[in-house]
Amino acid sequence: MSEQRYLTVNALTKYIKRKFDADPHLQDVLVRGEISNYKQHSSGHMYFTLKDDKARILAVMFSSYNKSMKFSPENGMKILVKGDISLYEASGQYQIYIKEMQPDGVGDLFLAYEQLKKKLEEEGLFLQNRKKSLPLYPKKIGIITSPTGAAIRDILTTLKRRFPIAKVLIIPALVQGGQAAPSIVKAIEKANALADMDVLIVGRGGGSIEELWPFNEEVVARAIDKSSIPIISAVGHETDFTIADFVADLRAPTPTGAAELAVPHIDELHERILQRQSRLIRSMREKLSFQQARIERIGKSYAFRYPKRLYEQKLEHIDRLTDRLSKGVFVSNSQKKEEVSFLLKRLNRNHPNQLLLKEQESFVKTQKRLIRATLNVYQQKQREFRNVITTLDALSPLKIMDRGYSLVYTSEQELIKRIDQVETNDLIQIQLNNGKIECQVLNVEGSVKYD
Repeated sequence: MSEQRYLTVNALTKYIKRKFDADPHLQDVLVRGEISNYKQHSSGHMYFTLKDDKARILAVMFSSYNKSMKFSPENGMKILVKGDISLYEASGQYQIYIKEMQPDGVGDLFLAYEQLKKKLEEEGLFLQNRKKSLPLYPKKIGIITSPTGAAIRDILTTLKRRFPIAKVLIIPALVQGGQAAPSIVKAIEKANALADMDVLIVGRGGGSIEELWPFNEEVVARAIDKSSIPIISAVGHETDFTIADFVADLRAPTPTGAAELAVPHIDELHERILQRQSRLIRSMREKLSFQQARIERIGKSYAFRYPKRLYEQKLEHIDRLTDRLSKGVFVSNSQKKEEVSFLLKRLNRNHPNQLLLKEQESFVKTQKRLIRATLNVYQQKQREFRNVITTLDALSPLKIMDRGYSLVYTSEQELIKRIDQVETNDLIQIQLNNGKIECQVLNVEGSVKYD
């Protein structure tokens, strides 16, 4: 069999791939399925398996196609895709190369909105304690919106009607289209660079979700959160909610509502000032009347009518107090002298010299008693010692030996009491009263008794 009839694996794979690529039915295929084994490479490419309950196919979506997506794919998500079916030569597996993807059953913009909202909420960007307070009487108000839209006219009209003394700065920005989000971010940063801005109104008029989408972009939300100037969001109509509304320090239902929230009404302020002016005048009149009445009472008082008498009474009172003070000092001195005398007597009685003499006398007496007691004990012990000596002397073996007795020991200094303790030719010692004799046993006679 000729070897030229055999194909290489590479050649076979290339042939099958060309078949796939040439088939028009495998181009721009629309497929519904569920994502599993999802992975996004560091390059931005997406790799996953598209499956249903009976089959599965490998799927690839390159970054050039997925960078414009509004939502993030997840495992278990049901999607609708459009792509080309082709063969991956390295593994010989066919897969779908996706060019478009959208969630199945829900719009991709709505899904992206929910995903971003959940993400920012978990980060704490919606917390109330992050919100900045709006000034009560702003001097300068910044408006970030399209300079040609209806929203700017509504805001300016409301501000002029309610609080015409405030200065207004319009910071133009795109509010629709692909470049709107960067434009809004740049406008917010520009406003924060100005040192005299008190509050910002960011928004636009109503529209579809696509037209309002720049206010759902993450970069806009983070720019609002980062702003050091309080921001009022005014996007769309009252029923429209955007991510910017949740992050902003205050949400207004409409651009007109934002202007009303930003400033007080000058008529209300004028009325409030008039009320406070009336209250102040009434309070001052009451205070003036009270002080005048008080002055009249003081003018009619005894002190003002007869000041000399009051002065004389005080002099008399001082004299009495002086006499009381003198008597008190004298009595106090007498008491202190008696106390000092009493303490001196106690001190003399308890002087250390007196105590020392008493202790010396006590020491001498104790010493004499100790000497007498020691002598008595000594004499008693002497008598007891003589008695013991006499008893020992009477019981001493030496006294016995004085009567002619002696003690016999073996060569090992063992007292000989029986004849079985020695044998013929043993060396023995005889202890006498005035010395000892060493002897040798020549013969042993007598009966032997064993214990």
